[in-house]
Parts: sequence; structure tokens; C-alpha cells
Amino acid sequence: MPLWLKALTGVVALVLVAGIVFAGFWFFRLQGNISKAPLNAGGESTESPGNDAKGRLQILILGSDTRDGKNSEYGGADDSTGYGKSDVMMLMDISEDNKRVNVISFPRDLLVDIPDCKDRKTGKDYPARTGVMINEAMSEAGIGCAVDTVNKLTGMQVDHFMMADFNAVKELSNAVGGVEVCISDAVYDPDSRLRLPAGTSSVQGEMALAFLRARHAFADGGDLGRIKAQQGFLSSLTRKIKYDGTLSDPAKMLKIADVVTQNLTVDDGLASVPTLLTIGNRLKDIDIGKVAFVAVPTAPAPIDPNRLVIAEPAGAQLFSAMRKNVDLTDPTAPATPSPTETATPSPAPTETAPPVPPYNKAIQPVAVANGSGVNGRAQELVQALVAGGFTQTGQFLAQPVAKTAVYYGNGFEDVAADVATLLGIPATLMIPAPAVSGVQVYVGSDFPSGTAYEAGGSPAAALPQDIVNQTAGDKVCQQANPELIVRQ
Repeated sequence: MPLWLKALTGVVALVLVAGIVFAGFWFFRLQGNISKAPLNAGGESTESPGNDAKGRLQILILGSDTRDGKNSEYGGADDSTGYGKSDVMMLMDISEDNKRVNVISFPRDLLVDIPDCKDRKTGKDYPARTGVMINEAMSEAGIGCAVDTVNKLTGMQVDHFMMADFNAVKELSNAVGGVEVCISDAVYDPDSRLRLPAGTSSVQGEMALAFLRARHAFADGGDLGRIKAQQGFLSSLTRKIKYDGTLSDPAKMLKIADVVTQNLTVDDGLASVPTLLTIGNRLKDIDIGKVAFVAVPTAPAPIDPNRLVIAEPAGAQLFSAMRKNVDLTDPTAPATPSPTETATPSPAPTETAPPVPPYNKAIQPVAVANGSGVNGRAQELVQALVAGGFTQTGQFLAQPVAKTAVYYGNGFEDVAADVATLLGIPATLMIPAPAVSGVQVYVGSDFPSGTAYEAGGSPAAALPQDIVNQTAGDKVCQQANPELIVRQ
């Protein structure tokens, strides 16, 4: 073999070995960075696990407010105990065809029912709680309890979770060279330390964290204004990563991956570099106009106006549309059936199933929400329900709606069916709503009189209007809280 060929062979071999060593170094480094925790805290899965490469996926994204370790400067010793609370909670829903992503934000002040949970580390059981802020779901039994709570609330099945802390925001914003945000007026929020001029600014490090943490700087100073600001930040981050060549630049991608994995806790099924890369690869070609940011519809809680509850029927409509895989950016488009809807049914059992025991109508909670615009309408229907045996009834005035629907909570489908039959409401207008306790007849303007529904069997409105706050393609300027505007 000529000397030059031997030399060339040696160089090529050296490059190959170096490449393998380099790849191995980064694989083991990134894999070693990842922290993991159980996906659930006792809640039983109702579906088979999603296919990370091809199936529809729901990933719960959490921002922890824990103040331990690198986050100690943001609080005292009392804040650094336990699992912390979820400062941010978003459900990312990736469509099976990789053409759509929905990101649903849950306000931290939202009052929900937390199911029975068990801390997998200590084995300690925590009983179910009612009317608790959703950000407390993981504070006692861990992240899996937050997953179980979202499953119960939405009627969906979370496949994975990702939880990051304060430091992750700072490091990621530094890694991408800053994220552009916009605010209507110059503002200073002493609580979060956010200080920005009017217009567009590039934020990174501490200021990026302050922008995401700011609770009083936007809109009326409440949590919904903060959610819209967080969504605006993520939209801008999405555009930057997609359009500045990050996804095609190995050096940038490794830097971001290193930063993210050092500050990330995921479930066991997501705790591998290949799986993370698989999901990242699914997201890279999605049209940013089909990345929809949505806030769960809410209303002030009756018991405390500083807290929020799911606004009905809008909340049930949103969760129903998500379960049906409706395109939130274009609700008129045909929904893509989920695998559970298109799966071949199991063969019928050879033995006859035992009959379901009858329930006691007199103890079933049934409420009538009057959204018809007609005074006294709820009382008229309550009388019909009582005459039909449903004596545990309630009524209240609700937001006007066009379509009547019967919403039912978990375990009340048979009761809802009988209520609907009693009032002549077709089955197409029955909608599961895990947040509802019992059955709720929401009366619309299409049912203005009488006790027998005659408006036809057209489906209830698929979605409330303006459910999408923005897409990742929208550049939105946040409205500053007038109380924190800095006059110049």
C-alpha cells in the first residue's frame, strides 16, 4: 500500500474514531443529565401508551417553583421543601399526523378536584381533595399526582411529562441568544424584578425568567394575563428556533440539549435521549400557524373571587373537542379520529355480562343551567325533572348559549342518558365533562319553552368563540398592567 494511502487511511480512521468518541461522549453526557420520576401516582391508565414515533401524544409540561439548589435565591427555606408547586402547567397535544400542536394552559389559581395519590418514593397515601388549587397537585405526592389530576379534569390520557425549574428558563434563553417579547408600555414589577421598556425587547437569563414569572405586570395583574405573556414568550421562542437555523445546526442543538437535560425531570418512558430526539424530530416541520396556544376557559370562583373555576359549557366543549381531535385553529375541518375511536372492537364475550343494577334517581345530582335568556326557564325544567324522579336538583343562571347540551361527570353517563330522554334531548347533545359533579342540563336559546326539546339533533357547538389566544406564528404585544406602568 502506498505511503500516502496508508496516511489517508489513518486520518480517516482517526476521524471516525473521534466521531464515535464524540457521539458517545454526548450521548452519555445527555443521558446522565436526565432526572426521572413516575408518570402516575395511583391513577389507572384508560388507554394503551401512545406511540412516541407515530401516535398522538399528550405531554404535560410543568414549571416547578421549588427553591432548592440553584433556585435558592428566589425564596427561603420554607419554599425548598417537598416537591414544590407547578408554577406553570401546560398540556401539549401533538397530532398523529404531526401537522398540529395544541398547547393548553391551566391557571395556577384554578380550583379542581385532586384524586387519591400515592408518593411512589415514600409509599405514603394522600386522600382525594376537592376545590384545591391545581398548582398544589404535585406538592405532596409528586409530579404523577399532577398528571392524574389533569387526566381526571380533561378526560384525556397524558402520555409523558416534562418538568423544568427556574434555572432551565435562564439557561435556555441564554443558549438561544435571547427571546423577543413585546409589551405595550414601560413596566416595572418589583415582585418578579421585571423591568422592560415599551415595545419589543430581547430578554434572556434573569430577565427572561422575570418575564415568565411576572404575575402582576400584565393585563389586570391576574393569572390569565400572565398565561398570555407566557404563551407569547413560547411563540417567539418557537419562531426563533425554527427560523434561525437551530434545528439544522448540530452545535446549537447539542448546546440546547445539554442545557435542557440538566434542568429537566421526565417520566420513565421519556427518560432516554433517543426518545427525546424522536419527539423533537416530530415537531421540527410543523407549520407554526398550526401551533395553537389556548387557556382553559375559567370564571371567578363563587367562594373566592381571587380563585378560578372551569367556565361551563366552554370548558367541557374544549375538552370534548380535544378528545375528538378537532383542529382548534379551524374547528370546521373534519376531526381526525383517535386510535381508540378507530380501533377494531374486541370480540363479544361468550358469557352474558351481569345486568347493571339500577341506580336511585332520587339521590343523583342534576342541575339546570339557564343559558336560554328566558327568565324562569330553569325552574320549569327542574319541575319536569322532579316529576320524573330526579329530586336532588339545583338551578342557576348561566352565560347565554345557542345550543342546549347535557354535560355529565365521570360515572354519570347512564344518569345523563335518562335525563336527556326525559327532556327529549338527543344523545348527540350529551357531552362528557369530568369537571362536572353529576349531570348538568345547560339550556340554550334553542330550548326556550316547554319540557320536550324539539330543536333537532344537531351537535352542540364544538368550541367557544376565540378559544385560541394565539398561534406560534402570531406576534402579540402584551398589555401592561396600568398600576405598574412606568411613566416616562
